[in-house]
Amino acid sequence: MKKLNLYSLAWPIFIETALFMLLGFVDVYILSRYDDLAASSVNTANQAVSIATIVFSVISSASAVMISQYLGAKKETSASRIAALSLTLHFAFGLIISAVFLLFNRPILTFIGAEDKILTFGCQYLSIVGGVIFLQALMTSMSVVIRNHGMTRISMFVTVGMNILNTTLDIILVPQMGVTGVAIATSISRVIGTAVLAVVLFTKIEKLSIFRMLRPFPFDDVKKMLKIGIPSAMETFLYNLSQLVITSIVLNYLTNSELITKTYVQNITMFFYIFAMSIGQASQILTGHLVGAGKFDEAYKQGLRSYRHALIINAVICAIGVLLRTQLLGIFTDNAEVLLLGANILLINLFLEVGRTTNLIIIACLRGSGDVMFPTMCAIFSNWLLSVLGSYLLAVVCGMGIYGLWIALAADECFRGVLMLIRWKSGKWRDKAIVKQEDESRREENAEIPAA
Repeated sequence: MKKLNLYSLAWPIFIETALFMLLGFVDVYILSRYDDLAASSVNTANQAVSIATIVFSVISSASAVMISQYLGAKKETSASRIAALSLTLHFAFGLIISAVFLLFNRPILTFIGAEDKILTFGCQYLSIVGGVIFLQALMTSMSVVIRNHGMTRISMFVTVGMNILNTTLDIILVPQMGVTGVAIATSISRVIGTAVLAVVLFTKIEKLSIFRMLRPFPFDDVKKMLKIGIPSAMETFLYNLSQLVITSIVLNYLTNSELITKTYVQNITMFFYIFAMSIGQASQILTGHLVGAGKFDEAYKQGLRSYRHALIINAVICAIGVLLRTQLLGIFTDNAEVLLLGANILLINLFLEVGRTTNLIIIACLRGSGDVMFPTMCAIFSNWLLSVLGSYLLAVVCGMGIYGLWIALAADECFRGVLMLIRWKSGKWRDKAIVKQEDESRREENAEIPAA
């Protein structure tokens, strides 16, 4: 495999992530022409999807760390075995979660706090998109394998095609079918994307015969996945769950204008931190390869270098976003109250992005090294004390509304960011590598993968 470097990995991930986010952006934009509450209902339903797909992140985050470290240590057979296990588990759990969304979409959205039109629209969306969520699980698994082999351009091209198809179908279906049209467009694009990724994976990187490595079933690998994946996923889960509770606060205590503002601002700001997210994912791959090869000093320097680059890039993007904030909000609405609220929130958001960038990069590096417990412990404290409780106190008790909400979110991101930097500089992550824990009895890493 060719030598990896940060930007050769990061720029395709950036384009892929931007386009994947654009799938949701286009959905919200087209629905905003149809009905503001329809756009908000999709945003609310996707909060539930984010929580459910935490199950996928348990497997994908662990398999990403294990595959990258095994490849760094030149243990290709173990990397292939983990790939087969990841695909199998993603598919199985994806089917279970799809069934849950098909059967219980209304109780789920009611629990969040959706009602009236938002509940009706949300159920329409969740019953379709949630029903085929197993496709997202498979795409996640395949992307992990492809990326960690350094082939980040492949999933980028697939996402380009998905965006073109999704946008075309949105334009055709939404005027006639509303939220249902958006859900169908999203689902069809995922069907095609999953099929293409599968063809690429099993013709360019792996063989279908890798599934033979699961006989006998590798329970030891599953235990390792859980040991890495559960703490890593819990960090993401706690964050997404806190966002779900905050969404409930918004739905129950804030005005419709504030709810709509939150929806549009989040769809704008996700493009602010997309570079940091991409550099973070590339850094995790690099860190895993370097740690697997025992190059800890290089991994440390690479982490700090990635952080500096991401911080500079993000600062430039945020500055441009603030200067054009009224025009960006105007893409979605001409509601004067929403425009004023959104413009002010985007100013407060500058502080939030500094903390978020720090977390995206440093947590990714910590995960790549195998240090997954520390970010989770910090999330337990910070997400719930600063983000959730802070949001309620400032937004509801103190009557600051959406302004209080954003101040609490910024405080959470910045506090955790400081803790992550301290952890990385302490070097305590150096003894968390996974590869060194591999039993001597399984060192047949140069063996050939069984022929198909």
